[in-house]
Amino acid sequence: MAEAPNFRDHLPSINDTENKRKWMYPQIIKGKLYQYRDKVSYFLLLLLFGGPFIKINGEQLILLNVIERKFVFFGVIFWPQDFYLFVLAILTFTVFIVMFTAIFGRVWCGWACPQTIFMEMVFRKVENWIEGDYIHQQKLNAAPLSWEKVLKKGAKHFIFILISFFISNIFLAYIIGSDELIKIMTDPVGEHTSGFISIWIFTFVFYIVFSYIRELVCTVICPYGRLQGVLLDNQSIIVAYDYERGEPRGKILKNTDQHLGDCIDCKLCVHVCPTGIDIRNGTQLECINCTACIDACDMVMEKVHRPTRLIGFMSEDQIKSKTAFKLSKKVYAYSVVLLILVTVLSYLLISRSDIETTVLRAGGTLYQLRDNGTVSNLYNAELVNKTSDNVNFELKAEDDDIKIQFIRKESQIKKGSVIKVTFFVIRPQKDIEKYKSEIELEIFSNGKKIDEIKTNFIAPPN
Repeated sequence: MAEAPNFRDHLPSINDTENKRKWMYPQIIKGKLYQYRDKVSYFLLLLLFGGPFIKINGEQLILLNVIERKFVFFGVIFWPQDFYLFVLAILTFTVFIVMFTAIFGRVWCGWACPQTIFMEMVFRKVENWIEGDYIHQQKLNAAPLSWEKVLKKGAKHFIFILISFFISNIFLAYIIGSDELIKIMTDPVGEHTSGFISIWIFTFVFYIVFSYIRELVCTVICPYGRLQGVLLDNQSIIVAYDYERGEPRGKILKNTDQHLGDCIDCKLCVHVCPTGIDIRNGTQLECINCTACIDACDMVMEKVHRPTRLIGFMSEDQIKSKTAFKLSKKVYAYSVVLLILVTVLSYLLISRSDIETTVLRAGGTLYQLRDNGTVSNLYNAELVNKTSDNVNFELKAEDDDIKIQFIRKESQIKKGSVIKVTFFVIRPQKDIEKYKSEIELEIFSNGKKIDEIKTNFIAPPN
């Protein structure tokens, strides 16, 4: 494989001679993979924009309300009491990403990452529509100030701000909820000053990212590109150049006896790359697996009547030894760990109670001996409603001989709220065999047991 000697020593977006940023003007080739990415992108955009407004069980599809510490996933509410589930879910997702990357490389970045989808499928298309293709854009940027330049640049950045404003509203809806967002939009500005300011802060951030920072998010800011270098091996499927078939590269010369590979060194794979790399140098952290180079190379191969997929999805082993793809041992190890995590998480989610109850003996109190031959302990209970509906409940003891006397009684918990109740647990002293024993309390709703709690009861033995 013919490698540029210093391709790993610098970013492709930095001009070596002037030591300044080199602006990227990727050529757009609408091959088969680009068309597939188009369809996937529109589906994901539709899902992203519709997510805050799709309701399940009265709750929006996904809500990450850090302010109120309320998180909703597919209509199921999670509260701070479910933090262990959140940690386990993040761990499971991390292992999945590790396994997915070990098999397929950085394909997430090119096909599903919001940064890539917005940049390449929204903002880049607006830029090409207003300023023209990559050649016209270079000429426009190099041209002196004129009315045409001002109008085109002004129109482009105005639309960029509008799109950024729209995106910021959608992202804010995922944080504060779509209902609250609609209030901010319809009520007078003075009633929601903080929300209005938040929207414009989000707008400014998105505008800067997509109008100026662009591919630097993928190559410099995002840690995932560097992480893949640790996760990939020779059996990972990545966007790769088949150097065994392509080298030595060279131009096609008629009426000459050439002994060259299939690569004609047209450099079109470099021109279409949104991060500016030469995929022929090998796997690089800047590669986001957008597959633009595959479309470009296939188009050239068809024109010169050579087999396609000189650049394609393949592993290093497939290129070097021409062996069929097979999973590595570490992928099987990741799969076992992932299966265990998914099983545990699924069990905890299925067995998760709608009402979480915490019962503690009242601090600083002992048992109380009563005249009728019974003993009582004072308890405080906290009940959390994790559902999106009001819940009627009843607290009972598992043992029929144990009675409950409420000091402060509640019979309903409103959706997403917490209530506290105080009560005595009363037991016949004749049934008590040891000073500290365990009792079980049960929570019923509409005749169905929805939670059970074990706590200690203290009393002098009979």
